[in-house]
Amino acid sequence: MFKTNLSRLWLFAGLLLFMSCADDSGPGYQEPYVPDTSDDVNTDDGSTDDGPIVESLTDNELLDLVQEQTFKYFWDFAESNSGMARERSQDDAYGGQGADIVTTGGTGFGLASFPTAVERGWVSREEARDRLEKILDFLETVPTYHGAFSHWYLGSTAETRPFSETDNGGDLVETAFLIQGLLICREYFNDGSEKENDINSRITNIWEEVEWTWYTQGENVLYWHWSPDNQFAIDLQIKGWNESLIVYVLAASSPTYAISKDVYTQGWASGGSIVTNRNHYNINMPLGSSLGGPLFFSHYSFIGLDPRNLQDQYANYWQQNEAHTLINYNYSVDNPKNFEGYGENSWGLTASDSREGYAAHSPTNDLGVITPTAALSSFPYTPEESMAALRYFYEEQHEDLWGEMGFYDAFSEEYNWYADGYLAIDQGPIVAMIENYRTQLPWNLFMANPEISTGLDKLGFTY
Repeated sequence: MFKTNLSRLWLFAGLLLFMSCADDSGPGYQEPYVPDTSDDVNTDDGSTDDGPIVESLTDNELLDLVQEQTFKYFWDFAESNSGMARERSQDDAYGGQGADIVTTGGTGFGLASFPTAVERGWVSREEARDRLEKILDFLETVPTYHGAFSHWYLGSTAETRPFSETDNGGDLVETAFLIQGLLICREYFNDGSEKENDINSRITNIWEEVEWTWYTQGENVLYWHWSPDNQFAIDLQIKGWNESLIVYVLAASSPTYAISKDVYTQGWASGGSIVTNRNHYNINMPLGSSLGGPLFFSHYSFIGLDPRNLQDQYANYWQQNEAHTLINYNYSVDNPKNFEGYGENSWGLTASDSREGYAAHSPTNDLGVITPTAALSSFPYTPEESMAALRYFYEEQHEDLWGEMGFYDAFSEEYNWYADGYLAIDQGPIVAMIENYRTQLPWNLFMANPEISTGLDKLGFTY
């Protein structure tokens, strides 16, 4: 009822890829939206036959513009009843439910940038608190599953909207992305006033109700999904290296349902076999599959979790993320498939929309599509390379790639294809990770939560 048969086949194929995340094919986990693949591309006013007219901006002015414009996705374009982030911008997606489907993880990414929005003057502190209260009202209404939230809800009714036929309950990874954003907000909105004290209490209650231990099934590993209808039928273990380190950090940090270190060691780290020490382009990468996989691995967990001094027995996570990004960059410069447009100024492969539906773009799954969030969310790791990409996207691709909420999701010069919309999980990391590069605000706020230190200490991290 929720998808066409073709969409179900695409989703099943993507899920199988994700479940084999440790191999070299690269993962992918997202219901596809099949875009228009005609030669028509997005256009803005103010262009000429010689190309777009773009005002020359300093680096800081350009970063200001991109962050503020991108944040509009979570502010101006939020679902009206809930205040939550819409999964994607296209109304016709998901059988016409696109305007109603809100995303748990994507909302967490947006929330992570509420403090940035206040500090940079995009919204007032009062406006941000009011929106946060609206989101909390919704989160306190929706069904949860042993404290975990679903991947999707319907904003109009607060009902769970199944992500697939068997995925109609708790999604622990999406829940972790949401909690990450909420804890950033809890630390920031903490001026001692009655209103902010209430916000803090409500966030703490949501955080402490997540039953991380339930999702172990009594084993030394966390499982991704559970639902009252299908129990643990999806049977997808959360194992590294991928985007889910934050799940284990939060699960170990929980004041109420904390996992033991053994769950991390045997589950996430697979008893140490997480370490692969691959070398590409003379760059050593401690963890991960061949050529590193899609770049969101180095973004989603590190919106709040500060990798600069983060280390455990398996890896130094700054080295890991920097190496991952540089390998992705060098692959695009090397461009072994000779795709049009790839190079030092246009790079970045990660999961996003593609010409024929959602795809987990990576060096081992290269479809000729560049995704702006890949390079832009990598600013902390590769500031010079990311700035070159930002200038190319804005100044050279402006007419086709720039819209009212920042850069459209993805594009391909090889196929003269440009996405016509936005995805929350791609928009959110752009704002937060650029801010981490500029002021480290999201990192500083998240790491200031006392529970996080407790969890990291338990797992044997230095930070």
